[in-house]
Amino acid sequence: MEKDLGDYRKSYEKGELLLNDTPKIPIELFKDWFLEVDTNFPNQETNAMTISTIGLDGFPKSRVVLLKKYTEEGFVFYTNYESEKGIAIINNPNVCLSFFWEEAERQVIIKGVAQKVSKEESTVYFNSRPRGSQLGAIVSNQSEKIVNREFLEKKLEAIEVALKNKPINKPKHWGGFIVNPISIEFWQGRPNRLHDRIFYEKNIDLSWEKSRLSP
Repeated sequence: MEKDLGDYRKSYEKGELLLNDTPKIPIELFKDWFLEVDTNFPNQETNAMTISTIGLDGFPKSRVVLLKKYTEEGFVFYTNYESEKGIAIINNPNVCLSFFWEEAERQVIIKGVAQKVSKEESTVYFNSRPRGSQLGAIVSNQSEKIVNREFLEKKLEAIEVALKNKPINKPKHWGGFIVNPISIEFWQGRPNRLHDRIFYEKNIDLSWEKSRLSP
């Protein structure tokens, strides 16, 4: 079966991004864009991002996770450290994050190095999660093969009974990663595929250098 997608086209006309209008520090532009998208496009899951890793098999793999905090130091998300994703990051901490805010016709692409956040920070966040999400982190041996969904549901029921009216402690294998960026690209869709691309690259002295890239 073959389907030709050659006629799938969209003209991007919602904004522009000029080099002289961008700040010296990329996190400031990220903050502005994030708030603009979050405010103006309520149907957009603004903190959804794709993380790409290199697995133990040597292949790249991408999947969507949720950003939970961003600072000048980096971008934080949480996962099971023993999952395929967690093992890949621990083995090779060089990762790529990307945001695609379709309604705003914007992308942000971040290359960086991931490392675990502190146990204390992971615990604080875990304790802030809904109880169902806490139980889910215990029930799921993320990325492992299972026979069916019923297996998960029965396991959840058993743990709910065992922990009824008891506090739920963060599993040892669960926690956060922070991705410290070495480059950040901001992409604004423009007509005729002449998109605006502003690229920030971190220097050895930790200052940022920015430039415009050809689309």
